[in-house]
Amino acid sequence: MISKNNFFLNSKKFYNNLKKVKKILSSLEKGSIISKFPLLQSYEKKYIFNFNANTVKKFSKFKKVVIIGMGGSILGTKSIYSFLKKKIKKEIIFFDNLDLNLKHKNLKNSCFVVVSKSGNTLETLTNLKYFLSKFLLKNKLVVITELKDSKLLNIANKFNAEIIEHNEFISGRYSVLSESGMFPAALMNLNIKNFKNLKELLKNKKFISSLLNSVASIHTLNQSGIKNSVILNYDSKLNDLSLWHQQLVGESLGKKGKGITPLVSTCPKDHHSLLQLYLDGPKDKFFTFFSVSGENKSVANSVINAQCEATKNIFKKKKIPFRSFVFKSNDEKELGSIFTLFVLETILLAHLMKINPFDQPAVEQIKRETEKILT
Repeated sequence: MISKNNFFLNSKKFYNNLKKVKKILSSLEKGSIISKFPLLQSYEKKYIFNFNANTVKKFSKFKKVVIIGMGGSILGTKSIYSFLKKKIKKEIIFFDNLDLNLKHKNLKNSCFVVVSKSGNTLETLTNLKYFLSKFLLKNKLVVITELKDSKLLNIANKFNAEIIEHNEFISGRYSVLSESGMFPAALMNLNIKNFKNLKELLKNKKFISSLLNSVASIHTLNQSGIKNSVILNYDSKLNDLSLWHQQLVGESLGKKGKGITPLVSTCPKDHHSLLQLYLDGPKDKFFTFFSVSGENKSVANSVINAQCEATKNIFKKKKIPFRSFVFKSNDEKELGSIFTLFVLETILLAHLMKINPFDQPAVEQIKRETEKILT
C-alpha cells in the first residue's frame, strides 16, 4: 500500500495540531496504548481468540457461508471478502439489511454465522428468524455474541448453536480483527494472523508519519469548516472497505455537535454526476482516493487509472485537499494495515475533538423508540 498526503497545509494551526497529536500518541505509547484502549488487543498477533481450530475445521466443510449481521458486526468481514475474493474458494453470502422481498439462493451445504455484540440487534434477529423458519440449522449455526442474557443467546441455546464469545470491550465497528471478522476469515481459509501487525506498525516510521500528518491535517481542516470527507473509490473490490470506513468515522466522531460527514463516491461513474460539484462547488470537503495498481492490464482498467490520475492532477492544480491510497498487494497484511491505520486515526481524532469514539448514544435512542412502537 502506498499512501500520499496532499492536504496543502502549512499553517501555524496545522503545526500546533501536529505537536498535539504527537504528544497524545507518545503519552499513549508510554502508558501502553493497548492498556488505554483494550480493543486494540485484537489488533495484535498474540490476541487469543474465543474459538479454536476444531471449531474452524468443523464449519470449514461447508461450501457456502451465510453471514447475518448489521453495521460494524459485518462490514469489516465484507471488506475482507471483497478485497481478497480471488484467494477465497467458497461462496460467502451476506445479509446486512432488512428486505421485504428477502429471497435466498440455493443454500444447501451452507453454514450460518450470526454476529451481534449485544445479541438484541433487531434487524439481525429478524433475518435469523426468517432462515430458521425455512431451514433446519442443526449443526449449521454459529453465533458470535456477548455471553449475557439476550434474544440471540436464547435462540442459540434453543437450537444448540456453536457460541463464540464477543468480548465486551470490543465494540462492533472496531471488531474486524476480533472474533466477528476473523472467524469468518478463517472459514475463508485466510491467514488470520497476517492481518494483525499493530506492534510492527507502531515501530514503522513511515506508518507513524502518515498517521500523525493525516490526523493533524484532518483536524485542522475540520477546525476550518471543512467537515465533509469523501472517499473517491476507483476499484469495486474496495467498495465495502469504503463503507466500513464510513461507519467508523460517522458513528465514532458524530457527537456533541461535532463530527466529520463521511461520504463514498463510486468512480469513475461519479465523474458524470458529482465531480463538477467537487471541483467547482463549496470548498467544504477533503478527499481520499482509493485505487489498486498491478495485476489488471485491461483497456478498461487503463482508462480508470488514467481518470484517477487526471483527477488527482486537477485537484493539485486547484489545491483541493486530498490523500491517496494505492493498494499493491492482494494479501491479508496490507488490508490489516489499513484497518489499523483508520482505527488509530479515528481514536486520535476523537482525542483532539474531546469526544468518546466508542459509544453511539443518539442511535440508542432510535433503538429504544423502535421497541416502544413494536410493543
